[in-house]
Amino acid sequence: MVRHFLVQGRVQGVGFRWFVQREAYQLGLRGWVRNTADGDVEVLAAGSEEQLRKLYASLKRGSRGSRVDGIEQHPRAEAEAENLQAFEIEGAW
Repeated sequence: MVRHFLVQGRVQGVGFRWFVQREAYQLGLRGWVRNTADGDVEVLAAGSEEQLRKLYASLKRGSRGSRVDGIEQHPRAEAEAENLQAFEIEGAW
């Protein structure tokens, strides 16, 4: 399964992308996380339904210092998972 998440709230500048990467890696997911220009964090993840459910719970909880106001989630086509590698942060220095 492939899911796209858009996390809204105080999620930039608080280590949220690194938190997501760690959680996703521990769950064995493939995909990426990145900041958006409007202050949200975007996540594309591929894995089992159970893995994605656990990731959603982690996103909802957030990292220390973050505040999650909302999460949009959308299923994506399985074909989007074909080129995904180990979970990574996009746009990090």
